[in-house]
Amino acid sequence: MTCLRPLRWLACLLPSLLFAAPAWAVDEIQVYNAGIAAPGQWTIQQHLNYVGQGVKQPPFPGGLVSNGSVNGTPEFAYGVTDWWEVGLYLPFAIQDQQFLSDAVKLRTLFVSPNADQRNFFYGVNFEISNSTPKFSQTRFGLEIRPIVGVRKNDWEFIVNPIVDIGFGKNGQADFAPAVRLARKLGEDLYVGLEYYADFGEIGRFSRLPEQQHTLFAVTDFKAGMFDINLGLGYGLTPSSDRLVVKTIVGYAFPVPGGRPDASQHPLTNPVNPMSRSAARTATY
Repeated sequence: MTCLRPLRWLACLLPSLLFAAPAWAVDEIQVYNAGIAAPGQWTIQQHLNYVGQGVKQPPFPGGLVSNGSVNGTPEFAYGVTDWWEVGLYLPFAIQDQQFLSDAVKLRTLFVSPNADQRNFFYGVNFEISNSTPKFSQTRFGLEIRPIVGVRKNDWEFIVNPIVDIGFGKNGQADFAPAVRLARKLGEDLYVGLEYYADFGEIGRFSRLPEQQHTLFAVTDFKAGMFDINLGLGYGLTPSSDRLVVKTIVGYAFPVPGGRPDASQHPLTNPVNPMSRSAARTATY
């Protein structure tokens, strides 16, 4: 098998598989910021997104049409150490009053410890998906999400240069970056912009009208014990969903043996509300 140049090491480890097209579903729209649960702590987040005006053609024969759909996933995470978190997703979609399951996703996230207290922070997330035919042409996929960010004077800038890989005969590896620029207005209040894109197959980017580029106005805040992330997105190309509303509601359980408020798992966290993602406008 010919290895894709940017992913040569991975392809050579998996010589029996070909890269496949990613799924088309907006179950998670988030920029990861390297924030994770404390060691021994459980967290839960509910992602829920509505495509008010979207693409009306399926991304492949028999695929899910995004227009008018509700997409989401409950996300369960556990802090293993101060630099390692693992998680589980159960993504779904509701289209034409029909509930559709997208099976399961598993992830493992490695970060610089205490990222929320650093001016420069980084990490990488690996996410394995087992998709159903309505969401993807291939059953298994892998997301590789590097995380690089800086904070200064109440501003934060975060980049997730994501690579989405599918395993199967229809294969390809896509470049789907996500970017966040936000300003802290109070102890638990952020406002900002998030940008999600899908350029298409690495080495053979799609023409601009066929690429997905979506800009979101977002806010992150706390409501009692819950972390809230809200966003309104506008698609910038014909292949992007034109109007998308995204929500993330998160709760961090008390750390065993610690203070009830010991969580350092802000919603603006990768994979964790305010920031994560994998994600982009069509497969965030």
